[in-house]
Amino acid sequence: MDDTKIFGPVCNNDEYARFKKDLNCLLSLTKDWQLSFNIDKCKVMHFGRLNEAHSYCLDGLPLVKVSEEKDLGVIITKN
Repeated sequence: MDDTKIFGPVCNNDEYARFKKDLNCLLSLTKDWQLSFNIDKCKVMHFGRLNEAHSYCLDGLPLVKVSEEKDLGVIITKN
């Protein structure tokens, strides 16, 4: 699946658990529809000064944390 994005606030452990669950649901949906993510291209960007910058995995593989990413020709930075 190209250009898929998921985002949301993660300010506490409950929201962290919910976000991980959402990632797993998205992965499950792709498998149900026989689609796939290139997990090597999947990344995490954390926003906000107080962000705890949790780690995330997809299909058991850790996602790379980045501070900037180019998306459709626009460079997005965490600040």
